[in-house]
This record gives sequence, C-alpha cells and structure tokens, in this order.
Amino acid sequence: MTQTSDTVTWLTQEAHDQLKAELDHLSGPARIDIAKKIEAAREEGDLKENAGYHAAKEEQGKMEARVRQLTQLLQTAQVGAAPADTGVVAPGMVVTIAFDGDEDDTLAFLLASREFATSDIETYSPQSPLGAAVLGKKVGDDAEYQLPNGRTAHVKVLAAKPYQAA
Repeated sequence: MTQTSDTVTWLTQEAHDQLKAELDHLSGPARIDIAKKIEAAREEGDLKENAGYHAAKEEQGKMEARVRQLTQLLQTAQVGAAPADTGVVAPGMVVTIAFDGDEDDTLAFLLASREFATSDIETYSPQSPLGAAVLGKKVGDDAEYQLPNGRTAHVKVLAAKPYQAA
C-alpha cells in the first residue's frame, strides 16, 4: 500500500482500535471528570489565585488538544494489512538504511505514525525528514535529507519489509 497523501496514516486494526478507545475515553468519561474538577475548583472562590482551577483548566486544554489530534488521525487513517513486500518503502514497513553508503553504519526503523510507536523498534513518521526522504524508494536506492544542523545526510535503502509485531 503506498501513501498517496501526507495526511494519510497507515494503522493496523489493533492500533486503530487502541486509538479509538483512547478517543472514546477522552471524549466521554475523562471529559466529564475534568468538568467536575473545574466546577469543584470554581466553587472554592477567587479564580485568579485558585491553583486547582488553573491546573484543571490546563489539563482540560491538553485533553481537548489530544481529542482533536486523535479525531483527525482516525479520520485520515488507512486500516488494514501490512503493505505488500515489494521492496518499495511505504508506511508500515521496517526500513534498514546505511548512512553515507557505509554498510557498517546502519539503522533499522519502522516507518509509521508516531501513534504506532512501539518499544521494540524506533519509529519515524513518513513526514519526518528521514521518512520523507526514503518514502517510495526501492531497496538499493540512495536518498538524502536535511539534518537539524543544516547539513545533508546521505543514506542508502538496504531493506524494506512489512512490520511484524513481536
């Protein structure tokens, strides 16, 4: 499966279900809990000097931002099986690269949304400089991307295999 837009995120059904459950919790029970905290803090009096009120409002702001983030992510997600094993870099693949053509200096990473990050392998977003540079490349292709310090890094795609959860 190739990515046709920067706004599409590849997710497994399991990852989609996990994010949907988080969204449902934040949109329902968590939203009710924070509203109760704000109301209780408001009843304590002067809002200018009420630390509990300000903390609850800040928590509410963070929660609402996460709700917006999850809503957008789930609206644009593609759910399904891992991409085909064609040797072409696509979201949902474990990509192995060599830096500056040095096959001893390699990095293997999962090309996927940060929402799909896993503890067993480093994850790079397709929108990250490295992810965007290798997206659509074939095994054996060279790519380059700009580092935060302004220098250009050169990499070679050594492998691109569909991710298999451990």
